[in-house]
Amino acid sequence: MGDEVRIVVADDHPIFRRGLRQSVEEAGMKVVGEAANGKEALDLLRELNPEVAILDISMPVLDGFAVARELQANSEIKLIFLTAHQEQSLFDEAMALGVKGYILKESSMAEIVSCINAVAQGKHYTSPALTSYLVSRSRRGSSLPAKRGLQDLTPTERRIMKLIAEYKTSREIAEELFVSYYTVETHRRNICDKLDLHGSHALVKFALAHLSELE
Repeated sequence: MGDEVRIVVADDHPIFRRGLRQSVEEAGMKVVGEAANGKEALDLLRELNPEVAILDISMPVLDGFAVARELQANSEIKLIFLTAHQEQSLFDEAMALGVKGYILKESSMAEIVSCINAVAQGKHYTSPALTSYLVSRSRRGSSLPAKRGLQDLTPTERRIMKLIAEYKTSREIAEELFVSYYTVETHRRNICDKLDLHGSHALVKFALAHLSELE
């Protein structure tokens, strides 16, 4: 692939990390750092600035989504979620955060290496078992415009809406979700855009009116 691809791997299972590192380096890429939790991963990514980061979704301290959100606004690191989770809601949220690769841990090492190669070249890669999710997203995106509502929000946006309905400030929400204040503010703006809400109190009023739907 030309220049050696530099990778950081984050997963709380050391045996899995070791096997992944071996396969990746045998394929001519370089693992420059490993992390056992999301906080370690975030610190390493900011320090090393690799081309690719491979993140598990379920990690201690910060999960993969929290790491992705922290990197979303000011990083060119290409993200891959390597996970056991197959829920479409999680897949959709990952895509909304700009994650380039979504691959299942049950995949062969050869397939995982193919995913890394594709993502390193700026392409998207999804486990074949999840291709129906891409078709579903494509159909939703190409359908005729319709009134948007709560169904258009990601799981994280719905969670933030619920916290807003509990009268929590952006700083309080940031502390609860282990993200930055600015990340929460970005989510609030995105929610308002999706729901076509305007005015300083419109989001709070909407959240209160639809609290039962957010449970």
